[in-house]
Amino acid sequence: MTRVWCCLVSGDQKTSNWNVPNVLTSLRIIAVPVFVWLVLRADNTDHKWMWWSFGCFVALMITDKLDGDIARKHNLITDFGKIADPIADKALMIAAFVSLNIVGALPVWVTVVIIFRELGITFWRMIQLRHGKVVPASKGGKIKTTLQTLAIALYLMPLPSWADLPVWLVMLAAVAVTVVTGVQYLLDSRKENRG
Repeated sequence: MTRVWCCLVSGDQKTSNWNVPNVLTSLRIIAVPVFVWLVLRADNTDHKWMWWSFGCFVALMITDKLDGDIARKHNLITDFGKIADPIADKALMIAAFVSLNIVGALPVWVTVVIIFRELGITFWRMIQLRHGKVVPASKGGKIKTTLQTLAIALYLMPLPSWADLPVWLVMLAAVAVTVVTGVQYLLDSRKENRG
């Protein structure tokens, strides 16, 4: 038992998939349908359920930060984590945007643009990986994720009507940065291939 725990914490030999970061990632994937149910139950009108959906979203985003921090700190990076973590991230964000569309809180075009960029860049990264090129997240990509997270959180909260414009401006900023960073990834890759 002690040997197993040491392997899990120290990363001794091949890191086991049974570790805290992978459990958090798996829980995040499992919780996505619960989050969707909460958003649909709130229907953008019931304040109590809107707060529940907001709380669930924040909790899931905290686990996203935690699993990465723990994995890096304790050298618990696994192949499962490398695959499952981005899937969990994309599943949550896409579910959030689509759910907000369904309840009429967000225009459909916003979700279409963001999903097209997210899935497009994800597939492009996979193709690059097959050619032996790892495309790391850029600073712009991190800003994009932060803006998307903030925008979704604001839309989930039952804010007064005067907040509609500021919340919409945050969402527009998230869409703009999402598109710009997607294009930047492709331009940087093209320059690298020419060089």
